[in-house]
Amino acid sequence: MKNLVIVESPSKSKTIEKYLGGDYHVVSSKGHIRDLATTGKGGLGIDVEHDFEPTYKISSDKRAVVKELKDLAKKSEHVFLASDPDREGEAIAWHLANVLELDMEEENRIIFHEITKNAVTEAFQHPRTIDQDLVKSQETRRMLDRIIGFKLSKLLQSKIKSKSAGRVQSVALRLIVERENEIRAFKSEEYWTLAANIEKNGKQFSASLNKVDGKKAELKTQADVDAIIERCAAFVVSAIEKKVRKKEARMPFITSTLQQEASTKLNFGAKKTMQIAQKLYEGLPLADGVSEGLISYMRTDSTRLSDVFVKDAESYIEEVYGKEYKGRARQKNNENAQDAHEAIRPTSVFNTPEKVKPYLTNDQYKLYKLIYARTLASLMAPSKSDVVNAQIVSNGCEFSANGSILTFDGYLKVYHDYETVKDEMLPPLQEQEQLKDVELEGKQHFTEPPLRYSEARLIKEMEEKGIGRPSTYAIIIDTLQARGYVSLERPSEGSKTKVFIPSEQGELTDAKLQEFFKDIINVSYTAGMEHHLDEIAAGKRNNIEEVRTFYNEFEPLLENAYEHMEKKELERTGETCPECGSELVYRIGRYGKFVSCINFPTCRYTKSENEEENTESEEVCPKCGSKMVMKKGRYGSFLACSNYPDCKYIKSNKPKEEPVPTGEMCPECGHELVQRKSRFGTTFIGCSNYPKCRYIKKEPKKKKSDEETTDKKKVAPKKTAKKVVKKTVKKKATEVEAE
Repeated sequence: MKNLVIVESPSKSKTIEKYLGGDYHVVSSKGHIRDLATTGKGGLGIDVEHDFEPTYKISSDKRAVVKELKDLAKKSEHVFLASDPDREGEAIAWHLANVLELDMEEENRIIFHEITKNAVTEAFQHPRTIDQDLVKSQETRRMLDRIIGFKLSKLLQSKIKSKSAGRVQSVALRLIVERENEIRAFKSEEYWTLAANIEKNGKQFSASLNKVDGKKAELKTQADVDAIIERCAAFVVSAIEKKVRKKEARMPFITSTLQQEASTKLNFGAKKTMQIAQKLYEGLPLADGVSEGLISYMRTDSTRLSDVFVKDAESYIEEVYGKEYKGRARQKNNENAQDAHEAIRPTSVFNTPEKVKPYLTNDQYKLYKLIYARTLASLMAPSKSDVVNAQIVSNGCEFSANGSILTFDGYLKVYHDYETVKDEMLPPLQEQEQLKDVELEGKQHFTEPPLRYSEARLIKEMEEKGIGRPSTYAIIIDTLQARGYVSLERPSEGSKTKVFIPSEQGELTDAKLQEFFKDIINVSYTAGMEHHLDEIAAGKRNNIEEVRTFYNEFEPLLENAYEHMEKKELERTGETCPECGSELVYRIGRYGKFVSCINFPTCRYTKSENEEENTESEEVCPKCGSKMVMKKGRYGSFLACSNYPDCKYIKSNKPKEEPVPTGEMCPECGHELVQRKSRFGTTFIGCSNYPKCRYIKKEPKKKKSDEETTDKKKVAPKKTAKKVVKKTVKKKATEVEAE
């Protein structure tokens, strides 16, 4: 009789079974097996009048899974619950124990943070009981989400035709709309900067005006700049400060920082990052064909690294890079962090990115390389730079020039692909030295509004404010887009970074929530609730009292909203539905405004907002011989068979652009190179002998625009100069010297 082990994911069950051997049979629950029922008062699945007692129901798509698990459990000597090591995983284990009628006092809960043979076998030597406090915390979260999700969503659907609301989702929407309002209300102000462009021994450098008569320089107009230029005469080096600057590597990844860095460095969305990380965690077949987890558990908010890993990594760093490159393990968690898990790290320092590259997809390799480099860098010595600061004065005006040169790369040895250092050397300078070749340059700027949230910036903001949990960020972002509340767009044609822009429906939803529920749909309340959930998990707070307190605050607000919130009627188009004859109305979806039948979901007829009635074409369908008709879709017009849905033949209506000869020859086959347009609208040069020859000419990388650089580096919002005021004072400096 074998021991039964139940995990969440089917993909890791075979790997774990190989590690454990023939005495164990590993199967998957495929996630949660049951959830709150939709019966009872309001369909909450929560008995509000009897201490908020929850009622659970096995999900319809999990009945077969549960039946199989029950049969296997009866035939097994022991049942071990090895779901993921977090609140959700603990809740899954508890639900399994209930459904399978296992003893709650039995030590059958298995926890491992990485899927490697050592970690799994070690975990089975130290089973524990199910942590009931963690279960209560998850249950409380689920009940709060159900109350808000059901009751608030129902209100918004009936009053303003919005699809949903959520405890965290609506606060994230609040941040995006709030930022948009700040941008609209922003009034730009003029300001100027003044630089002294200096040349010495053939080397040019620049010094910025910092102070005037000992006070911070404030140049608001061109007149202010002109006054300083007229005032300046001789330029003298008043002080030189030399020091060594050390820069530590950043901490290992937690879920939020991984999502942020993958967004800015790899252009991965949060959802994509988590999907790839899940695969790396669950395991992939390597050289010997045996699957192995490549990273530790990817839902964590702790920067801690295990002592075993640190020891191995330190030895590896010393051996590969040298003793001088070995740093120290550091840990810095925010106040809301749960330290149950390690940081996201490679399971083995010896699984270098290049070693495992042949077994990974391109995206998997990119993310693993980033995780590996960040982890190793965090244990390496800081970089060192020689820094020189020169203070240059002229008639009470103080300018500052800085130079630096990297003298020891330290952690940059492994992290140079993601963080670069540019040397900026000053020429040799001496105190009291008079500089002779100086040119003053004033530049006009205008303050700019705050930047819209990118995925990375929104995640960072939510993390800093304590809204939600790392495991939920990707889901929240996806939900906001799915509901049609926000869109993720490029702010300009040249920008690579997409930002969130609220839709009309998103702004309406936020406005109504702030009008009637501002006391609970706000940053501080939501962050406070997250803290309370942590206290429940730690056994410091009563879960029932938490739900009761919230419910007593929420219900009066809900009643007031039902009574006073103005109802928004669906806008009629004046057309009738071709399928059922009812009226057609405008609705808001993920991709904007569209037309549908007023009887939805009974009648599911839809069309795009600007779609006209199908017009017949002269073309005939090559598959069935029916007439082709012109239609409009999300991506423009196209031809489709009029016999749809029996015949689903479609044809693009876009005229095909002919390749443009370049006069160059292909270096691989000798045919002529031509310019083509890709399906993404970009042009490229490739071989005219395609597909037999797939040569594509690589173009040199263009310099990034100022806008892209600003967006990427997240510098303070400043605008490039509109005007330049220059005055050469070289002559003045020389004249003074002669005097």
